[in-house]
Amino acid sequence: MALSQSKSTKMGKSRLFRIFIIVGAVFMILLIIIYWDDVGASNFYLHTTISGPHPSRLSPQSRRDPEKKVEEDKESSFLTDIDAFVNQFLEGTADPTEQVRGEPPPGDAHNQSSEKSEEKFVPRREWKIHLMPIDPEKKQRQDSRKQLIQDVCGNKSYFDFPGKNRTFDDIPNKELDHLIVDDRHGIIYCYVPKVACTNWKRIMIVLSESLLLDGVPYQDPLDVPQELIHNSSLHFTFNKFWKRYGKFSRHLMKIKLKKYTKFLFVRDPFVRLISAYRNKFEQENEDFYKRFALVMLRKFSNYSDPPASVVDAFAAGIRPSFSNFVQYLLDPNTEKEMPFNEHWRQIYRLCHPCQINYDFVGKLETLDEDAEHLLRILRVDNVVEFPQSHRNRTVTSWEQDWFANIPLESRKELYRLYEADFKLFGYSKPEKLLHE
Repeated sequence: MALSQSKSTKMGKSRLFRIFIIVGAVFMILLIIIYWDDVGASNFYLHTTISGPHPSRLSPQSRRDPEKKVEEDKESSFLTDIDAFVNQFLEGTADPTEQVRGEPPPGDAHNQSSEKSEEKFVPRREWKIHLMPIDPEKKQRQDSRKQLIQDVCGNKSYFDFPGKNRTFDDIPNKELDHLIVDDRHGIIYCYVPKVACTNWKRIMIVLSESLLLDGVPYQDPLDVPQELIHNSSLHFTFNKFWKRYGKFSRHLMKIKLKKYTKFLFVRDPFVRLISAYRNKFEQENEDFYKRFALVMLRKFSNYSDPPASVVDAFAAGIRPSFSNFVQYLLDPNTEKEMPFNEHWRQIYRLCHPCQINYDFVGKLETLDEDAEHLLRILRVDNVVEFPQSHRNRTVTSWEQDWFANIPLESRKELYRLYEADFKLFGYSKPEKLLHE
C-alpha cells in the first residue's frame, strides 16, 4: 500500500513537472514573439530616446484634456530628465541647445554645476558642447528640400515618372542595395555614386565598426584603406536583409525606416554625368573599359575592332568621347541589355525618395555646411569629422563646354531622361543648354 502511494506521488510530481515545462515553454514563446515585434526588431540604438515617442512623431494620446495634461507633463518631465541623463552618459552629451522640459535655463547656477559634475565622469575627447543653436537658415533649407520632394511625389497629376506611385513593398529587393544601415547609431544612408559617397562610406565604416585593425575599430575615416571603402561586405544594406531575417526582412526594414535617421546626398544631374564620365572613361579603368567603353567605341565611334585592354587603348589615344557616352545613355537598347550602372543611374532609382521619407537631404553644392549639420543631428560629431576633399571637383560652370558638341535634340532628350532628379531635388532646368 505504501509502495503504491509512493509511486502515485512520484507520478504526480512527474506530471506536474511536465505541465510546468510546457507552460514555461509557451510563456517563453509568447515573450519572444512580443519582444521580437516590439523591441528586438527595432535594434535599439544609443542615440534614440529611452522612453516616449520621437518628438517628430507624437502620438494622438499626447493631445488630451487640459486637466490630465498637467499631471502627464510632470511624469513626462521626469522621464525626459532620465532620458537626457542616460543619453549623456552613453553618448558623451546631449545637445544643450535642445532643452528638455523641466531642465533649468542655461544661465541657471544649478544647471552649470550639474554640467561640471557630469563632465568629471566623461572622457574629455567624448565631451562636446554646442553653445550655439543650429542656424535657423540651415533648418529652413532642410525643410524646403524635404517639402519639395513631398510635393513632387504627392501630386499625382504633376510630372509622372517610372515608379513614382508604387509602394515600398513594390520595390524589388535588388533595388535596395544602396541603403546602408548602421544599427549602432540608428542611421540609414542611401549612397549615390559621384556625390561624396566615398567619404560618407568611410564615415559609415567608422560608426558601424565594421572594419577592425588588430582587433580595434578604425576611428579616423581617412585611415580606412582606399581599396576597402567600396567593399560591399563592409556595408550592411537592405538587400542583404533576406539572407539574415528571411520572411521578417520587409517588416524589419519598415521598422528601421520609421525609427532610424535616414539621409542622402544629391547633385546636379548633368554635372554628376560629367563627373562620372571623367572618372570612369578619362582615366585608365580596365573594368569600365571592357564593360562599357568597348560598347561605345564599337557602336558610336566606328571602331569595329578597338584595343582589347584600356592600357593599349590609351596608348593609341583611343577612348569614348563624352558625346559617345551621351549616345550610349540615350540608346533605348542600353537598358534592355542591363540597367544603368550606378554611377549614371538616376538618383530616384537608387534611393526611392517617393517611398522613403528622408530626414536629411544634403547637396554636394553645400557639402561642407550640410555635412557639419548632419553629423550634429546624428549626434556623432564628437566621434567623427567629415573628411576635407581637395580633389578637382566637377562644377556646374563647366556644363556649357562639355555639352558644346552635343546636338540640341540630344540635350533635350537627356534632360527628359533625368528630369525627375532635377525636379525632386530642386535643380533648375538648364535653359541655356536646351535652347541654343
